[in-house]
Amino acid sequence: MKILHIIPNLRKGGAERLVTDIVRELATRESVEVRMVLFRDEIVYDIQDIRHLVHIIPASVHLSLWRKNKFQIDTLQQFLEDFQPDIIHTHLFEAEIVSRSCIYPKAKWYSHVHDNMSQLANFRFSSILSKDKYLRLFEKKYLLKRYKINNGSQFVAISKHTASYIKSTQNKFPVILQHNAINFCRFVRPENHLKPKNDFIKIINVGSFVPKKNQSFLVKVVSNLKERGFKTKLYFLGDGPTRHEVSEKAIQFGVMDSCFFEGNVDNVEKHLWDSDIYVHSAKYEPLGLVLLEAMAAGLPVITLDGGGNRDLIEEGKNGFLIEEANPDLFVEKIMFLIKNKSAYQAVSTNANEFAKNYDIKSYVDKLLKLYQA
Repeated sequence: MKILHIIPNLRKGGAERLVTDIVRELATRESVEVRMVLFRDEIVYDIQDIRHLVHIIPASVHLSLWRKNKFQIDTLQQFLEDFQPDIIHTHLFEAEIVSRSCIYPKAKWYSHVHDNMSQLANFRFSSILSKDKYLRLFEKKYLLKRYKINNGSQFVAISKHTASYIKSTQNKFPVILQHNAINFCRFVRPENHLKPKNDFIKIINVGSFVPKKNQSFLVKVVSNLKERGFKTKLYFLGDGPTRHEVSEKAIQFGVMDSCFFEGNVDNVEKHLWDSDIYVHSAKYEPLGLVLLEAMAAGLPVITLDGGGNRDLIEEGKNGFLIEEANPDLFVEKIMFLIKNKSAYQAVSTNANEFAKNYDIKSYVDKLLKLYQA
């Protein structure tokens, strides 16, 4: 079976991380020939072991409401005809619309829905009054036509929340729920890795600094803990446009000495191993691979309700889901874990056991069954 995964690039992100793990695991399977196509040579992950499977093919599609559409797809089209894949699996909207502009109906196509793609939203009268929304409607109409030309599609949704959204936007193509996965073994704390004995509670957050990640909320949480006399340090892993805003908020609340901005790091797992609790503040979260990574490392997870992450939290068992963006409610759960060692250990153990169910090996087993169905 020849399998092709297409994604615009391999910059930092959950979709990019997942595709890398999928291709790496598929490469170990017998009777499978796998390739990955990127549109741009932007790679931040260590892929030396699978670099020979990755093809950089500059490709783009620019749709216009008023002017002629622009296509740069000839090289990608030729690659499809030369490789002759049985399966084409696309990730993120750019890959979706560029790849479907080619013509290759001989393959089974899969569209991996990593978030609620706004381009597929249903028509509303207000859309006519917004150029951006009207363009999205134009893109949706174009894409649905391309699906028909290319033997249809199957949507792979990463959470119940995302599956429900896709089903509400179209009813012509099947939607399959398949939660994303992680390289479980990478994030399990080794027995010889002893967690530092700190005189403070170390909490950690991983994610890009963008508005929807809402890290300023966590600054308020730290401030609240400090007011209650708890010595806490919060480590942020990641970078992005709102990082300065969050650091300014830490100064404003007088907790800059308790907030540490580590930027993008390669060894996320080691930072998780040295931490006590994972905290997540995203207003919207399609699923949250980092929650699974933290659980694999044995960290209790406390998170705001972002939609998709409801699928991952067994309340009070592997973590806590806070429905209201109230720092006090968040702090109560942290305090509960700090004060109750037996409860902390139980949640930690359950989190690790839960994450085992989302290992990339079993995920790829399911994916191959889906391809072969």
